[in-house]
Amino acid sequence: MDMKAHSTVQDGSTGPAAPAAGIGRFGALSRRILLGGLVRLSAAIALAAPGTALAAYPEKPISLIVGYAAGGGSDFIVRSLAPFIEKELGGSARVIVMNRPGAGGEIGFAAIADATPDGYTIGLINSPNVVTIPIERHARFSLDRLDPLYNLVDDPGSFVVHKDSPFQTLADVAAFAKANPNNVTVGTTGIGSDDHLAMLMFQRLTQTQLTHVPFPGSADAHRALLGRHIQVTSMNIGESARAREGDPIRILGVMTEKRSEQAADVPTFKELGFDVKMSSLRGLAAPMGLPPEVRTRLVDAIAKAVQHPEFQDIARKAYQPLRLLPSDQYAAELKTQEATFRTIWKETPWLK
Repeated sequence: MDMKAHSTVQDGSTGPAAPAAGIGRFGALSRRILLGGLVRLSAAIALAAPGTALAAYPEKPISLIVGYAAGGGSDFIVRSLAPFIEKELGGSARVIVMNRPGAGGEIGFAAIADATPDGYTIGLINSPNVVTIPIERHARFSLDRLDPLYNLVDDPGSFVVHKDSPFQTLADVAAFAKANPNNVTVGTTGIGSDDHLAMLMFQRLTQTQLTHVPFPGSADAHRALLGRHIQVTSMNIGESARAREGDPIRILGVMTEKRSEQAADVPTFKELGFDVKMSSLRGLAAPMGLPPEVRTRLVDAIAKAVQHPEFQDIARKAYQPLRLLPSDQYAAELKTQEATFRTIWKETPWLK
């Protein structure tokens, strides 16, 4: 800083300011400290002014956490959406996807809930996992510590086998499992996941005992199926419909009331005599307590990003069934699911 120029302004004189008599070197230092303090105070006031945080956000990259391994449907949808969120935030905004797989999504969900609520950490949450995990065990997060921002996908479940599998239908799986208890291995994305709950529903309906094999993500379960390490994969139809384009798999059924647009040729479980309906919501959330102006900026950017025709085209081609729900509707849906699964847990707990 040019102290002479600053002194001119402070003193109101037209020439360089002369040191006051008797002030000396220490007096000049005190004046410099005072002026520096005023500059910092002015800066602090400017930062605290209404709208300043909104104008500045985001000043650094935003981390987007996915609680599952790379390559699955959850990972795919956020990696597809991230560039559109960046575009809507504007400037040099960056959204960096970070995979934190494990414990059926709990590691990722907890990382979101534990993050500083400043808008620089958001993540994907999946139901029913995000509501069932705290019901079945002492979890490292709770639903009320997460702020649902926007739902993206509602993806029904399906049962998938290798094309070389002797199982041609769901009835084949049931018949073999009944004759051979615990000999049918079913891969899922973890305990309490939609995939796991669907497997348990099928097991109860058929009065059989299946062997559950949890994986960090659907991509891992799918690789195990292709390698013939498991016999069945319980996975979402968006993932299985996309996978069958290039992989030797057969989709036995989809867990919807009506046939899925993503695989209209695949019969529903209900059509085949097994009344199993299950799906997974996938949406974005933040830690509870975001500054209101930052939350508004973030939600607005997501809301515009999901409406972008190019993103919707990517989702359609990747068999991702979009169900776009704004914050209030998404939060209400999760609360309804939580109440439903708490009732189910009391009657027939899925974890013993």
